[in-house]
Amino acid sequence: MIKLLILDVDGCMSDGKIIYTADGLELKNFNVKDGFAIKAWVKMGHTAAIITGRDSTIVTNRAKELDIAHLYQGVKDKRAVAIAMCAELGIEPHEVAVIGDDLNDYNLMQWAGQAYTPQDGSEYLKAFADVLDRCGGDACVREMIEKVICRNGEEEKFLALWI
Repeated sequence: MIKLLILDVDGCMSDGKIIYTADGLELKNFNVKDGFAIKAWVKMGHTAAIITGRDSTIVTNRAKELDIAHLYQGVKDKRAVAIAMCAELGIEPHEVAVIGDDLNDYNLMQWAGQAYTPQDGSEYLKAFADVLDRCGGDACVREMIEKVICRNGEEEKFLALWI
């Protein structure tokens, strides 16, 4: 059973585009459907984490908004961070699902029990990960979470949050 979701931001939670204003402010867009599913995952008593290679106040704010308790930014070795976090939480690799879209996610995704990549993810990841129908930023995280919930056998628990 999957207990922990590890999420990448650029290319998964967002479409991977970074927009800078003339004043140098960074902008990102997030899909509300992803946020809805992440919050449901946490309400179901599971854990969510973001491990990303970039640093962004926007991501800090989004993590707070979604009740994501574990946020790691500016990470070069995502697998090492995940291993340390799981040791602290008492979670085994087979209890982890990861979504990533590019080569900096490769080692982490190889390590995890379940690996997912958006439709527009790297071909190298598609060789071993479950390829989602949706692209990054287009509710692919929601799609992944619903697949994990089904594989966990938790559809009734998920639906009970809303009906």
